Amino acid sequence: MKVKKYVASSMTEAMKQIRGELGNEAVILSSKPIYSGGFLGMFKKRSIEIVAAVEPVARQNPPVQKQKQKRQPQADVNLNRSSQSAGPPSGEILKELSELKELLKGINHEGTDIYAKYPGPLKEMYALMEKQEIDYQLRVEVMDALLGKWFSHKDAASTPEVRGWLEAELMGKLEKVPHHEKPFQKKYINIVGPTGVGKTTTLAKVAAESMIKQNKKVAFITTDTYRIAAIDQLQTYAKILNVPIEVAYNLEDFKNAAEKFAHYDLVFIDTAGRNFRNQEYVRDLKTIIDFDREMETFLVLSLTAKQNDMEEIFEQFSIIPIKQLIFTKADETSSFGTMLNFIVKHGIGAAYITNGQNVPDDIEKASPSLITKTVIGVQK
Repeated sequence: MKVKKYVASSMTEAMKQIRGELGNEAVILSSKPIYSGGFLGMFKKRSIEIVAAVEPVARQNPPVQKQKQKRQPQADVNLNRSSQSAGPPSGEILKELSELKELLKGINHEGTDIYAKYPGPLKEMYALMEKQEIDYQLRVEVMDALLGKWFSHKDAASTPEVRGWLEAELMGKLEKVPHHEKPFQKKYINIVGPTGVGKTTTLAKVAAESMIKQNKKVAFITTDTYRIAAIDQLQTYAKILNVPIEVAYNLEDFKNAAEKFAHYDLVFIDTAGRNFRNQEYVRDLKTIIDFDREMETFLVLSLTAKQNDMEEIFEQFSIIPIKQLIFTKADETSSFGTMLNFIVKHGIGAAYITNGQNVPDDIEKASPSLITKTVIGVQK
């Protein structure tokens, strides 16, 4: 039996190498993630180490005519010696990886999606992530990890167990991104975002939560002077919550309002929702809002939006320091992968997820656990 070790960036790349050198009859003896490089224990590169083997095909006796024997490369000689000294793999190991052997047989040309041919519960997990529109590269990384666990459990894991692995993998990626148990750590809370994402309602929800659960004294400032209806809406919420509100038409108005609310614990600032493709709108915010104060800004994104639109929105608002995200309209979609994609890609955490219009209800803190369970459909 010929045994060889492979190190590749992903399981897909490793499969290509194995098929190219050992053929479709190869079996995988072991697989595990390995890490290299990095600095001070961080930024390490993740690879996959796989040991594969193939039984040599019996050949007929060569013809009488002598042929010049080719010299075997030194690397292969050393590998064969090491594999002989280690002894042949056990039948149990070969059996536990027989499914992957069949998988390899079914792939006869480049470009075939290996993940669509995953065994049992793994195939279900891939389909789940694909349906949730999780980015392809993220799916590849997660499936590589799940495949390693699958073989370490000797192909015997149940669907609920594999779903648990998926949940742990996705949560692990989210936990690498900074998130805060207490979202509001400064006095002035600025809520920004494009039109139609529900900024004003969201502001009322988080203000109500701060009052009810944290016993904070809060006030409102609105700079949304483009729409009378927007001012009326926030004034209605202010009346219901019994909190003061000031309207700021310019920077001087904003500073006066801020001084008026100097003795309040939290001051929530509502901004105008306009076309996010107009960067002048974002620049205008700096002519109305005093960002030099003790302020933190939250960007509101709708989960009903396309991921490309989310990316454009984030780029436009990036001239303002964004502390965290707030995702709205979770009740209006069944696809949540863009939320996970965005957080992992940009390394910026989420503070809240909203799922309805009711104030002060229909809002939850966006912990890594909640986001993961929402994405994979686990009951919260």
